[in-house]
Amino acid sequence: MLVLLPPSEGKTPAPDDAPPVDLAELVHPELTPQREKLIEKLDGLTKISEARALAALGLAKSQAAELARNADLLSKPAASAADIYTGVLYQYLDLHSLKAAARKRAAERILIQSALWGVVRLEDRIPAYRLGIGAKLPRMKGLAAWWKPALTAVLPDDGLVVDMRSGGYAAAWKPAHGTLLGVRVFVEEKGKRDVVTHMAKATRGDVARILVEAKNTSDDPDGVAEIVAKAGLRVELVEPSKPGATWSLDVILDTRVGRLTKT
Repeated sequence: MLVLLPPSEGKTPAPDDAPPVDLAELVHPELTPQREKLIEKLDGLTKISEARALAALGLAKSQAAELARNADLLSKPAASAADIYTGVLYQYLDLHSLKAAARKRAAERILIQSALWGVVRLEDRIPAYRLGIGAKLPRMKGLAAWWKPALTAVLPDDGLVVDMRSGGYAAAWKPAHGTLLGVRVFVEEKGKRDVVTHMAKATRGDVARILVEAKNTSDDPDGVAEIVAKAGLRVELVEPSKPGATWSLDVILDTRVGRLTKT
C-alpha cells in the first residue's frame, strides 16, 4: 500500500542555519534532471517582471512576497518535507506526535507528490518554495503532462495507491496496472449528504494517520476500508463504474460535532 499525499500550499521555511537541499539524496534521484530544470525556471521567474512571474505561478498581486522563495533554491536552507509542509492535511496527520514505529511506517508508506520535486519522502530535505501543479511556466507545457513520463518511469505500475491528491496532481501519474483508492469527504445532517470542502483536507490527514498507525497494511480497497472503520470512523466503499477507474473511500462527517462521525 502506497499513501500518496499532495503537497501543501502552506510551507514553513527551514531554519536559517540548515544546510541546503542535496538533490542526489532525494527519493528517485533519477528525477534530478527534471528537478534541476524546474529550479532553473523558478529562479528565472525572479528576474523578470513581477506581473509576469505572478501570472506564471497563478498568484495574486498580494502574494508577490512569495516570489522570493524561488530564488537560488539550491542554496536555501532545507528541512524534512514533514517540517516544510504545514498545511491542514499535515497538521491533522501530526507526524511528530506519532510513536516511533508509526513514524517508521509513515516513512515507508507515504510519498508526497510535488509540482517541483516530482515526489518526495517525508524525511527528504527540501527548501520552502512556491509552485503549484497548475502553474504555466514560460516555454513549457502544463506541469502534469510534463511530469507524467518521468513519474511513470520511476513509480510502481501496480499495487494499491490510497490517493489523497487533487485532480491536477492526479493527472500527472497513476499506476497503469494498479488500483487507485480516492478519499472523498461528505457531511451528513438529517439524512442529507453533501460534499465537504472545509474539512476535506483535515479528514484526509486523519485517514493518513490511521493508515500509518495501523500495524497491518492492505493491498485492496476492502482492507483499507476495514482499517479505517476499525479506527472508529464511518466509511463507505464505492466500487468504480468501470474497470481501471478509481475506487472511493467515502468518509462521512457529522455536523453536530464538526469532526468525523464515529460508528
